[in-house]
Amino acid sequence: MVLRVHSGVSGLLASATTLVALVCVASSVAAQSGAEQTVERLGEYVARYYERAQSLMADEAVAVQPLDRDLSALGFPRRLVYEVRLEWNPSAVGDDSPATITRQLMTINGKPPRPGDEPKCLDPKGISPEPLAFLLPARRHEFTFRSAGLARVDGRATMLVEYRSLKTDPPTADGDKDCISFNIPGRSRGRVWADPETAEIVRFDEQLTGIVDVRSPPAQLRKPGSPLYWTIERADTSIAYRRVTFQDPEETLVLPARVETVTVIRGEGVQRMRITQTLTNYRRFITASRIVQ
Repeated sequence: MVLRVHSGVSGLLASATTLVALVCVASSVAAQSGAEQTVERLGEYVARYYERAQSLMADEAVAVQPLDRDLSALGFPRRLVYEVRLEWNPSAVGDDSPATITRQLMTINGKPPRPGDEPKCLDPKGISPEPLAFLLPARRHEFTFRSAGLARVDGRATMLVEYRSLKTDPPTADGDKDCISFNIPGRSRGRVWADPETAEIVRFDEQLTGIVDVRSPPAQLRKPGSPLYWTIERADTSIAYRRVTFQDPEETLVLPARVETVTVIRGEGVQRMRITQTLTNYRRFITASRIVQ
Protein backbone atom coordinates (compact mmCIF):
# COMPACT_ATOMS: atom_id res chain seq x y z
CA MET A 1 0.00 0.00 0.00
CA VAL A 2 1.26 3.39 -1.01
CA LEU A 3 0.04 6.50 0.79
CA ARG A 4 0.50 9.88 -0.78
CA VAL A 5 0.46 13.22 1.06
CA HIS A 6 0.47 16.60 -0.65
CA SER A 7 3.91 18.10 -0.18
CA GLY A 8 2.44 21.54 0.47
CA VAL A 9 0.50 20.26 3.47
CA SER A 10 3.56 18.49 4.77
CA GLY A 11 5.65 21.61 4.39
CA LEU A 12 3.02 23.75 6.16
CA LEU A 13 2.91 21.40 9.13
CA ALA A 14 6.68 21.41 9.38
CA SER A 15 6.76 25.21 9.30
CA ALA A 16 4.07 25.48 11.97
CA THR A 17 5.91 23.01 14.20
CA THR A 18 9.15 24.93 13.81
CA LEU A 19 7.35 28.18 14.63
CA VAL A 20 5.83 26.71 17.79
CA ALA A 21 9.21 25.37 18.85
CA LEU A 22 10.82 28.76 18.32
CA VAL A 23 8.09 30.48 20.32
CA CYS A 24 8.50 27.98 23.17
CA VAL A 25 12.27 28.42 23.22
CA ALA A 26 11.94 32.21 23.11
CA SER A 27 9.41 32.16 25.96
CA SER A 28 11.67 29.91 28.03
CA VAL A 29 14.69 32.15 27.44
CA ALA A 30 12.67 35.25 28.29
CA ALA A 31 11.37 33.66 31.50
CA GLN A 32 14.88 32.59 32.50
CA SER A 33 16.25 36.05 31.74
CA GLY A 34 13.45 37.65 33.77
CA ALA A 35 14.16 35.36 36.73
CA GLU A 36 17.90 36.14 36.57
CA GLN A 37 17.22 39.88 36.58
CA THR A 38 14.82 39.53 39.51
CA VAL A 39 17.25 37.43 41.54
CA GLU A 40 20.05 39.88 40.77
CA ARG A 41 17.88 42.68 42.18
CA LEU A 42 17.16 40.59 45.27
CA GLY A 43 20.88 39.95 45.77
CA GLU A 44 21.65 43.67 45.53
CA TYR A 45 18.92 44.37 48.07
CA VAL A 46 20.25 41.72 50.50
CA ALA A 47 23.76 43.23 50.34
CA ARG A 48 22.34 46.70 51.10
CA TYR A 49 20.21 45.23 53.87
CA TYR A 50 23.21 43.56 55.52
CA GLU A 51 25.24 46.76 55.25
CA ARG A 52 22.54 48.72 57.09
CA ALA A 53 21.35 46.03 59.53
CA GLN A 54 24.82 45.36 60.96
CA SER A 55 24.45 48.51 63.07
CA LEU A 56 21.26 47.20 64.72
CA MET A 57 20.42 44.94 67.63
CA ALA A 58 17.13 43.45 68.81
CA ASP A 59 15.50 41.28 71.45
CA GLU A 60 14.67 37.74 70.35
CA ALA A 61 12.07 35.77 72.32
CA VAL A 62 12.33 32.03 71.62
CA ALA A 63 9.77 29.33 72.42
CA VAL A 64 10.83 25.68 71.97
CA GLN A 65 7.55 23.75 71.90
CA PRO A 66 7.17 19.93 71.68
CA LEU A 67 4.28 18.88 69.43
CA ASP A 68 1.71 16.10 69.41
CA ARG A 69 0.80 13.93 66.41
CA ASP A 70 -1.50 16.63 65.02
CA LEU A 71 1.23 19.25 65.58
CA SER A 72 -0.70 20.82 68.48
CA ALA A 73 1.28 21.94 71.55
CA LEU A 74 2.35 19.14 73.90
CA GLY A 75 3.23 20.34 77.39
CA PHE A 76 4.95 23.63 78.15
CA PRO A 77 7.56 25.32 75.95
CA ARG A 78 11.08 26.23 76.99
CA ARG A 79 11.34 30.02 76.74
CA LEU A 80 14.49 32.04 76.20
CA VAL A 81 15.31 35.67 75.46
CA TYR A 82 18.43 36.71 73.57
CA GLU A 83 20.02 39.96 72.53
CA VAL A 84 20.86 39.51 68.85
CA ARG A 85 22.71 41.36 66.12
CA LEU A 86 23.92 40.73 62.59
CA GLU A 87 27.56 40.51 61.57
CA TRP A 88 28.41 41.13 57.90
CA ASN A 89 31.67 40.01 56.31
CA PRO A 90 31.34 40.39 52.52
CA SER A 91 34.87 39.03 51.96
CA ALA A 92 34.01 35.61 53.44
CA VAL A 93 34.96 32.70 51.16
CA GLY A 94 34.32 28.98 50.98
CA ASP A 95 31.69 27.52 53.28
CA ASP A 96 31.81 30.48 55.66
CA SER A 97 28.60 32.50 55.59
CA PRO A 98 29.21 36.20 54.85
CA ALA A 99 26.38 37.13 57.22
CA THR A 100 25.78 35.62 60.66
CA ILE A 101 23.44 36.17 63.58
CA THR A 102 25.15 36.37 67.00
CA ARG A 103 23.22 35.84 70.24
CA GLN A 104 23.74 36.64 73.89
CA LEU A 105 21.42 34.78 76.26
CA MET A 106 19.51 37.09 78.64
CA THR A 107 16.88 34.89 80.34
CA ILE A 108 15.78 31.24 80.56
CA ASN A 109 12.10 30.72 81.38
CA GLY A 110 11.94 34.28 82.69
CA LYS A 111 15.06 34.12 84.89
CA PRO A 112 18.64 35.27 84.26
CA PRO A 113 20.94 32.37 83.33
CA ARG A 114 22.95 31.04 86.24
CA PRO A 115 26.66 30.18 86.07
CA GLY A 116 26.97 26.74 84.55
CA ASP A 117 23.65 26.87 82.71
CA GLU A 118 24.35 25.07 79.45
CA PRO A 119 22.33 25.61 76.26
CA LYS A 120 19.92 22.78 75.56
CA CYS A 121 20.15 20.77 72.36
CA LEU A 122 17.36 22.62 70.53
CA ASP A 123 18.21 26.13 71.73
CA PRO A 124 19.36 28.54 68.97
CA LYS A 125 23.11 28.55 68.47
CA GLY A 126 25.21 31.48 69.66
CA ILE A 127 26.27 32.06 66.04
CA SER A 128 24.14 30.98 63.09
CA PRO A 129 24.04 31.80 59.35
CA GLU A 130 21.66 34.54 58.19
CA PRO A 131 19.18 32.77 55.85
CA LEU A 132 19.05 35.28 52.97
CA ALA A 133 22.77 34.98 52.15
CA PHE A 134 22.00 32.41 49.42
CA LEU A 135 20.76 35.31 47.25
CA LEU A 136 24.20 36.95 47.14
CA PRO A 137 26.19 36.51 43.90
CA ALA A 138 28.79 34.19 45.48
CA ARG A 139 26.04 31.73 46.54
CA ARG A 140 23.55 31.83 43.68
CA HIS A 141 25.30 29.18 41.58
CA GLU A 142 24.22 26.62 44.19
CA PHE A 143 20.54 27.17 43.36
CA THR A 144 18.12 27.34 40.48
CA PHE A 145 15.51 30.11 40.42
CA ARG A 146 12.23 30.79 38.63
CA SER A 147 9.80 33.69 38.68
CA ALA A 148 6.41 32.54 39.98
CA GLY A 149 4.31 35.61 39.20
CA LEU A 150 2.69 38.05 41.60
CA ALA A 151 1.11 37.45 45.00
CA ARG A 152 -0.11 39.40 48.02
CA VAL A 153 1.32 39.27 51.53
CA ASP A 154 -0.81 40.95 54.20
CA GLY A 155 -2.54 42.95 51.49
CA ARG A 156 0.76 44.06 49.94
CA ALA A 157 1.50 43.33 46.27
CA THR A 158 4.68 41.28 45.87
CA MET A 159 6.65 39.39 43.25
CA LEU A 160 7.25 35.71 43.98
CA VAL A 161 10.48 33.81 43.27
CA GLU A 162 10.87 30.07 43.78
CA TYR A 163 14.24 28.39 44.28
CA ARG A 164 15.70 24.93 44.66
CA SER A 165 19.14 23.79 45.79
CA LEU A 166 21.46 22.18 43.24
CA LYS A 167 23.91 20.60 45.68
CA THR A 168 24.24 16.83 45.69
CA ASP A 169 26.42 16.31 48.77
CA PRO A 170 25.27 13.44 51.01
CA PRO A 171 23.60 14.34 54.31
CA THR A 172 25.70 14.02 57.45
CA ALA A 173 25.17 14.03 61.19
CA ASP A 174 27.42 15.13 64.04
CA GLY A 175 27.09 15.18 67.80
CA ASP A 176 27.21 13.03 70.90
CA LYS A 177 24.89 10.60 72.65
CA ASP A 178 22.61 13.44 73.81
CA CYS A 179 22.44 15.83 70.88
CA ILE A 180 22.74 15.41 67.11
CA SER A 181 22.93 18.08 64.42
CA PHE A 182 22.08 17.25 60.82
CA ASN A 183 23.61 18.79 57.72
CA ILE A 184 21.35 18.24 54.71
CA PRO A 185 22.79 20.06 51.67
CA GLY A 186 20.99 20.05 48.35
CA ARG A 187 17.57 19.08 49.63
CA SER A 188 15.87 22.42 50.13
CA ARG A 189 13.40 24.43 48.12
CA GLY A 190 11.48 27.54 48.93
CA ARG A 191 9.94 30.86 48.03
CA VAL A 192 10.78 34.52 48.45
CA TRP A 193 8.18 37.30 48.37
CA ALA A 194 9.53 40.78 47.60
CA ASP A 195 8.30 44.27 46.76
CA PRO A 196 8.28 44.69 42.94
CA GLU A 197 9.66 48.25 43.12
CA THR A 198 12.19 48.15 45.96
CA ALA A 199 13.01 44.38 46.06
CA GLU A 200 12.47 44.48 49.85
CA ILE A 201 11.91 40.92 51.03
CA VAL A 202 8.73 40.58 53.09
CA ARG A 203 8.48 36.80 53.47
CA PHE A 204 10.73 33.76 53.13
CA ASP A 205 9.70 30.07 53.23
CA GLU A 206 11.88 26.97 52.97
CA GLN A 207 11.27 23.23 53.23
CA LEU A 208 12.80 19.88 52.34
CA THR A 209 12.39 18.50 48.85
CA GLY A 210 11.54 15.11 50.37
CA ILE A 211 12.17 12.72 53.24
CA VAL A 212 15.88 12.30 54.10
CA ASP A 213 17.63 9.43 55.90
CA VAL A 214 20.82 10.34 57.76
CA ARG A 215 23.23 7.86 59.35
CA SER A 216 23.81 8.33 63.09
CA PRO A 217 27.19 9.77 64.11
CA PRO A 218 29.67 7.35 65.74
CA ALA A 219 29.10 8.76 69.24
CA GLN A 220 25.38 8.10 68.95
CA LEU A 221 25.88 4.55 67.66
CA ARG A 222 27.77 3.67 70.86
CA LYS A 223 24.60 4.37 72.82
CA PRO A 224 22.62 1.14 73.51
CA GLY A 225 19.53 0.87 71.34
CA SER A 226 20.50 3.83 69.18
CA PRO A 227 19.09 3.73 65.61
CA LEU A 228 21.43 3.30 62.68
CA TYR A 229 19.59 6.01 60.73
CA TRP A 230 17.47 9.05 61.55
CA THR A 231 14.68 10.03 59.17
CA ILE A 232 14.00 13.73 58.64
CA GLU A 233 10.37 13.87 57.57
CA ARG A 234 9.82 17.60 57.80
CA ALA A 235 11.91 20.74 58.27
CA ASP A 236 9.90 23.86 57.40
CA THR A 237 10.98 27.43 58.07
CA SER A 238 8.93 30.58 57.52
CA ILE A 239 10.11 34.16 58.16
CA ALA A 240 7.83 37.19 58.20
CA TYR A 241 9.30 40.70 57.91
CA ARG A 242 7.94 44.10 58.97
CA ARG A 243 8.84 47.76 58.57
CA VAL A 244 10.74 49.32 61.47
CA THR A 245 11.39 53.07 61.67
CA PHE A 246 14.40 54.57 63.45
CA GLN A 247 15.11 58.15 64.47
CA ASP A 248 18.27 60.24 64.51
CA PRO A 249 18.65 59.88 61.60
CA GLU A 250 15.22 58.82 60.43
CA GLU A 251 15.33 55.55 58.51
CA THR A 252 12.89 52.72 57.74
CA LEU A 253 14.04 49.14 57.21
CA VAL A 254 12.20 45.89 56.57
CA LEU A 255 13.42 43.51 59.29
CA PRO A 256 12.58 39.99 60.55
CA ALA A 257 9.58 39.98 62.89
CA ARG A 258 8.85 36.28 63.36
CA VAL A 259 10.59 33.02 62.48
CA GLU A 260 8.78 29.69 62.80
CA THR A 261 10.44 26.31 62.28
CA VAL A 262 8.64 22.96 62.41
CA THR A 263 10.60 19.68 62.38
CA VAL A 264 9.51 16.05 62.45
CA ILE A 265 12.32 13.52 62.97
CA ARG A 266 12.12 9.74 63.43
CA GLY A 267 14.84 7.86 65.24
CA GLU A 268 14.38 7.02 68.86
CA GLY A 269 10.63 7.36 68.55
CA VAL A 270 9.28 10.50 66.85
CA GLN A 271 10.39 14.01 67.75
CA ARG A 272 8.08 16.82 66.69
CA MET A 273 9.08 20.36 67.52
CA ARG A 274 8.08 23.94 66.75
CA ILE A 275 10.56 26.73 67.46
CA THR A 276 9.17 30.27 67.32
CA GLN A 277 11.47 33.31 67.36
CA THR A 278 9.88 36.75 67.78
CA LEU A 279 12.07 39.82 67.25
CA THR A 280 11.21 43.16 68.88
CA ASN A 281 12.82 46.31 70.28
CA TYR A 282 15.08 46.97 67.31
CA ARG A 283 17.60 49.70 68.07
CA ARG A 284 20.87 51.08 66.82
CA PHE A 285 24.06 50.40 68.70
CA ILE A 286 27.35 52.30 68.55
CA THR A 287 30.65 50.59 69.27
CA ALA A 288 32.95 52.49 71.57
CA SER A 289 36.35 53.53 70.27
CA ARG A 290 39.34 55.51 71.48
CA ILE A 291 42.57 56.82 70.03
CA VAL A 292 45.77 55.29 71.37
CA GLN A 293 48.83 57.57 71.19
